[in-house]
Amino acid sequence: MQAFMIQVLAIGFLVLAASIHTNAAANRPNLIVILTDDHGYGDVSSYERRDVHTPHIDRLAAEGMLFTRMRANATVCSPTRAALLTGRYADRVGVPGVIRTQPENSWGYFAPNAPTLADLLRQAGYHTAMVGKWHLGLESPNTPTERGFDFFHGFLGDMMDSYLTHRRHGENYLRYNQTVIEAEGHATDLFSDWSADYLRERARDGQPFFLYLAYNAPHFPIEPPADWLRRVKQREPALEEKRARNVALVEHLDSGIGRVLSALADAGLDRTTLVIFTADNGGSLPHAQSNHPWRDGKQSHYEGGLRVPFVARWSGTIAAGTKSDYAGLTFDIAATFLESAGVDRPANFDAVSLLPILRGESPPTEPRDLYFVRREGGSHGGKSYEALIRGDWKLLQNNPYSPLELYDLKNDPQETRNVIHEHPKIARDLERSLRAHIQIGGATPWQKPRAQ
Repeated sequence: MQAFMIQVLAIGFLVLAASIHTNAAANRPNLIVILTDDHGYGDVSSYERRDVHTPHIDRLAAEGMLFTRMRANATVCSPTRAALLTGRYADRVGVPGVIRTQPENSWGYFAPNAPTLADLLRQAGYHTAMVGKWHLGLESPNTPTERGFDFFHGFLGDMMDSYLTHRRHGENYLRYNQTVIEAEGHATDLFSDWSADYLRERARDGQPFFLYLAYNAPHFPIEPPADWLRRVKQREPALEEKRARNVALVEHLDSGIGRVLSALADAGLDRTTLVIFTADNGGSLPHAQSNHPWRDGKQSHYEGGLRVPFVARWSGTIAAGTKSDYAGLTFDIAATFLESAGVDRPANFDAVSLLPILRGESPPTEPRDLYFVRREGGSHGGKSYEALIRGDWKLLQNNPYSPLELYDLKNDPQETRNVIHEHPKIARDLERSLRAHIQIGGATPWQKPRAQ
C-alpha cells in the first residue's frame, strides 16, 4: 500500500510538473517588433498632431504605452538593427556603420558568432520569422535564415532604388528564405501582406512566434502611391511638394501596419501578443521628414537623429493609454522580449528589460550610460565618431574632425548651447567612459576577413 501511494504521488507530481510547464509555455506571449526606416519622432501623430496622421500607430499607443524618451542605438540603419537583434552595442558585434551592397563603401560586418534574439527565442521553442529589410549582410553566414530565423521573406540590401522595382544598383536582393524572387507592387504593401500571411499561418499552428517586421519606409526615395499623395494634397493643400510626398509615404506605411494588426486580431492572437513599434533612427531632413521638436536628423548625434517613436501594446499586461519617460535604447526590446518569454539573457547583454515598466512597476534605477557610434566613409574618411549620455548630460561629436560638445539636456533639451568649457570635470568624466566603450568595441572586427 505504501509503495502504491508513493507511485500515485510520483505520478501526481509529474502531472503537476507537466501542467506547470504547459501553462508556462501557454503564458508566453507571441512577440512582434515593427521597425520603420528613417521615421522621425515628429512623423507620428501620437506625439503631436500636425500635418501627418498615423491612426493605426496611434491606436497601438491608445491601447498600450507611449514612450517619450527612447532613442535609437545609432543615427543610421545597420548599427541599430545589429543592436536590436543582439542586445549589445553595435560595434561590439562588428557593426559600427552602415553595411552596404558595395564593399568599398561598407562599414560593418555582423559578427557571425554573436547570438541573435532569433537564435535565443528559437532555442526556447519560438517560431522565428523576419519580413522586410535585413541590412546586415548579403551572403553566408549573414543571411536571416543563418542568423536564427526559421523564415525570411524580404530584402537583404541597404535600400531600394525604387519601392516598385525593388532593385539596388540594378541587383535583385528580394528573397524567400534563400531563394531569389520577383514581386510586383509597392514594397510597403508587399511587406504588410507577407506579414499578414505569416500571422494567419501561425494562428493554425499554435506555437509561440517572434516576428521581426522591418519596413524600408519611409526611407528615401520618397515614393508614395499616387492615390495616397493625391489624398494628402487635397487635405493639406498648403504643403510643399517634398513634405506632401513624405506625409503620404508615412500615411501609406501606417495603413500597412494597420493591415498587419488587423490580421493579428482576425487570427485571434492580438490579446496574447506583445507588439512593439519603433524606428531605426531619426528622419532625414533633406527629404522633408520631421523630428520635431528635436534638433537635426538622421546621421546626427543631436537628438533629432536619435529620438524615435516607441510604442508597446500587450493586452492584460500593459495598461491602455499609459506613458513612460524612461530613457532607453532600441536594443532594450531584445532584453524585454527574452524576459517576457522566460529566457535568460546572455551574460554580455548591454540591453535592459522594459518589462517592469510595461507592467506598471518602477523603471530600472541602475545608473546607465547610453553610448552611440557611427563609422562612415566619404568625407568622414572611414573614421568613427561617438556620443554618450549620462543622466541629463550629453557629450557628442557629429563628425570625426569636430571638437567634442557638451549639452545639459535638462535645461537645454534642444541642444542650443554647448557648455563644454563651463563644465570641464563633467566633460572629462564622460570622455573617460566614452574611451572605455570605444576600447570594448575595438575588440570586434568590423570588416569581413579577407583571403591572404
